[in-house]
Amino acid sequence: MRRSQINLFNFLGSKCQKIEIYRGYLMENDGVFHEKGVDVKIATDLLVGAYENLYDEAIIISSDTDLIPAMKKIKQLGKKVEYIGFGHQPSLALQTYATISRLLIKEELEQFIYRD
Repeated sequence: MRRSQINLFNFLGSKCQKIEIYRGYLMENDGVFHEKGVDVKIATDLLVGAYENLYDEAIIISSDTDLIPAMKKIKQLGKKVEYIGFGHQPSLALQTYATISRLLIKEELEQFIYRD
């Protein structure tokens, strides 16, 4: 799984994709690891970009409801917010605050999954 994640990050971060990858840090709690700090980084980037007029539309691929206050503010600033979630477990809260939402369906994505 870790190798697949590294391959995905390398692909998304390649020059042809022009996507910046931000990682949080891992915190262990009773043997379960959780990534921390990513939602704060995303919210900060959304707000700074909106205030500095760096974009017209933000695309959020996350189901973290901690992003809702940032979504509300950037919409107040006249920006569009697109939420992209997963069809099997969409965030109704993020859909409510997005300008537009799209759901990724597993069957539609399977053709893009590389298996060794």
